[in-house]
Amino acid sequence: MTLQELLVGLEEAVDGGRHREWAVQCAHALGLGGIAVSLRWGAELVWFSDGVSARLEDAQFTLGQGPGVAAEFTDVPHQVPDLARDAAEEWPQFAAEARDLGVWAVFVWPVRSGAVRLGSLTGYRRTPGPLTPQQSADGLRVADALAGRLLAWRPGNESSTDGQGEAGTVDLHWAEVHQATGVLSCRLGVPLGEAMVRLRAQAFAEGRAVTETAREILRELPS
Repeated sequence: MTLQELLVGLEEAVDGGRHREWAVQCAHALGLGGIAVSLRWGAELVWFSDGVSARLEDAQFTLGQGPGVAAEFTDVPHQVPDLARDAAEEWPQFAAEARDLGVWAVFVWPVRSGAVRLGSLTGYRRTPGPLTPQQSADGLRVADALAGRLLAWRPGNESSTDGQGEAGTVDLHWAEVHQATGVLSCRLGVPLGEAMVRLRAQAFAEGRAVTETAREILRELPS
């Protein structure tokens, strides 16, 4: 299926529950292994095609580093065609995590409405190398289409959920993380920003995804 056919069929795929199939086909049409969308510079993962894409976003969220959480980038897409060469100094922990997942190249497009950036579309490859000009342009078309989908979504719609869900749907993948941050904020008497930093630090020290650490904190709450 061509990329144009996929974009035309986006709403039908979402309405029919074929989120994962659409996302996987879209990634392949772009010459990528997988794609994911995060809002607010990595603050919430809402769309992903496969487990590796989700774990890459988890790594960026836990570590607070990586191309997808950079506040600004001038080139669109922001290309990291060889993580071993291009990211080892700037994002050493993220580069190591990505390589452990078998990822060697990462590409980021802004998900935006006009001049307002809503988040980022991140794609990966298992081999190093840059995108072609056509792939770069096609990725921006996908990012724009997903921006429209995200703008159309509202909490409370039947298609939305709260918590980790199936790939491709608009889910609040890190809802538990935000809940655990609130718990730590109250427990430690610190602002939410500091509580988030401490949660990330605990997850990193334990060598776990921040979502796993958050669930453990929530399990400790009295029922």
